[in-house]
Amino acid sequence: MDIKDIARPFDGAGVSAFLRSLPAQPLLLGLGEARHFVAELGEVRNELFRHLVEHEGYRSFAIESDCLRGLVVDDHIATGAGTLDDVMEHGFSHNFGTVPANRELVRWMRAYNEEHGEKLRFFGIDGPMEYWAESPRQALTALCALLDGPLPCTTETLDALLGPDDRWTNEATVMDPSQSIGQSADAQRLRLLADDLVALLDTQLPQLSAKDRELAALYARTAVGLLRYHRWMADTSPARISRLSALRDAMMATNLRAVAEHGPALVFAHNLHLQRSKSHMQFGDQTLEWSSVGAITEAHLGDRYAFLVSAFGTAGDDVPPPDTLEGVLSTLPWEHSLIDARRLPEAVPEPAPRVSADFAYFPLDPTKLDMIDGIVFLKEAVRVG
Repeated sequence: MDIKDIARPFDGAGVSAFLRSLPAQPLLLGLGEARHFVAELGEVRNELFRHLVEHEGYRSFAIESDCLRGLVVDDHIATGAGTLDDVMEHGFSHNFGTVPANRELVRWMRAYNEEHGEKLRFFGIDGPMEYWAESPRQALTALCALLDGPLPCTTETLDALLGPDDRWTNEATVMDPSQSIGQSADAQRLRLLADDLVALLDTQLPQLSAKDRELAALYARTAVGLLRYHRWMADTSPARISRLSALRDAMMATNLRAVAEHGPALVFAHNLHLQRSKSHMQFGDQTLEWSSVGAITEAHLGDRYAFLVSAFGTAGDDVPPPDTLEGVLSTLPWEHSLIDARRLPEAVPEPAPRVSADFAYFPLDPTKLDMIDGIVFLKEAVRVG
């Protein structure tokens, strides 16, 4: 079998044909990043989303960014609130607001909503965290504001238990769990209060508007998730890092299930999050593993979750050897290609693994092609930030 037999140009017609080839139409279509901050991939993503909106009925976009900050973007594209500069500064985490393709996406989504009755939605799916984490204050106080009393605690008690935010956001806790307050008496009491608030929310759901239900559910799962994450920040066992990584991916997967309730959505996050296989990381002499976002999502959605992995040929001075998957895919005639990943072993039976000179690029794994639906291949990715 020739490689061209299972590949097509990455364009609207190719995307629609790919979607028709799937066993079921996905509620969530994941487009993974092989590397963050690659300009061409962001531009290709925007083209894909525009096509999905205009021809496939997609109305939601989700990105690997702070779920609470994402509310700023969603409000802007719905109502025009705030300037675009402010939205890009405050609506994204991980420095993603500086990415030109993200700015163009927000601008386009806002313009679309001004002209159409059926509105587009924007979602952040990451927790307010990296390896350190934010204070649960915003999530807890916003949840309390949406609930009727009597609440399980007063505002004064909640403020006293939370204390200054900098004791939660201390980045030194990443390497030194003794500096975390996640297992303190205050944190343990906050976890119980959060549990009570979630139970109270369930009893009050019928009286909330649809918008407030959605917001309250987001604040509730974020508060609980943050407090659970901080508890493991203070842990001293060998399981600490893998548990933190697993909790972060689990929070992202829970947010994704909420996105899926709004109909078909395009999801943009790192390949390592969206993959169906387990995630692995070498940490000292330990090999850590945990279930990735994609694995958890598929467990819930089955074939209503589809995954497109991205891969690059030449990136700067990093050129793939010709016997690697990326090397073979580089022979395709198109700058951007869409490849049927499950049939790739027939066309390239024994590829060599690529070892990239770019530590931030994660090459295709020839042993995991059966866990990928398609490959979005960029022959060159020269604008790497």
